[in-house]
Amino acid sequence: MKSPVKPRPKTASKLVKPGRIQAVLRTLGSEIAQDLIPVGSTLPPEHDLESRFGVGRGVVREAIKTLAAKGLVSVRPRHGTHVRPRGDWSLLDRDVLSWLISKDEPNRDLLLALQEVRLIIEPAAAALAAERATAKDRRRIMTALAAMEASHDVPTAIIADKAFHLAIIDATHNPVLQGFRGAIDTILSAVFMVATGSPGWFNENLPNHAIAARAIDEGNAEKARAAMQQVLGYTQFKLSTKRKYGRNAKISPRQQTVNGKLRKKRVA
Repeated sequence: MKSPVKPRPKTASKLVKPGRIQAVLRTLGSEIAQDLIPVGSTLPPEHDLESRFGVGRGVVREAIKTLAAKGLVSVRPRHGTHVRPRGDWSLLDRDVLSWLISKDEPNRDLLLALQEVRLIIEPAAAALAAERATAKDRRRIMTALAAMEASHDVPTAIIADKAFHLAIIDATHNPVLQGFRGAIDTILSAVFMVATGSPGWFNENLPNHAIAARAIDEGNAEKARAAMQQVLGYTQFKLSTKRKYGRNAKISPRQQTVNGKLRKKRVA
């Protein structure tokens, strides 16, 4: 009796290929988003990209195919790969948003535009959550609020604040709204990146978060909607008036502390 044929082990190149595609995709996507490869320009030929990244043609083609699917480039046989106008990009795509906000000084107009999207989506989501949240949903929201109130440093504050907003999106039980989770998560990251240089931002907005959470817990849709509008309106105001953007924004030691403790520099 013949022994069963064993499956052939995957080669090393096949094992690492997805990682290589992602590396090429991230680099080209970031360069396009940061205008290092401007709108209307042509990407280098495939063989040049293969040499630059040390990968095969299949890797380059898969990366470009993904860029095309996200609206960043158009591929025309014998005409090359061209960068499309920004209005054609899938700006709510998580990767595209990450590439756009990855630089040290995020664009003010972009941040305000992203915040406008939140103002359209999240107050309505809070109202739906008030109407539809299960007991488990309400516990998640209140637990996130408690974590925000108890957090003692920036990393834990960011985690708690993101959990709060995403729990509300989940509590709508609307699959289309839930599809915005990745975009909202990335937008929050951009806002946090700016807000960590703005003292007192989170402390002043925390009561609005609490009102929204309690309105959802009580099932009061209109109160939840209004409270979330207050949360986001405050953040919109701070973004529109903030002078210094980016990871390198400086605050003094006195601004960083309150009563000898680390000031909670959080937002959203």
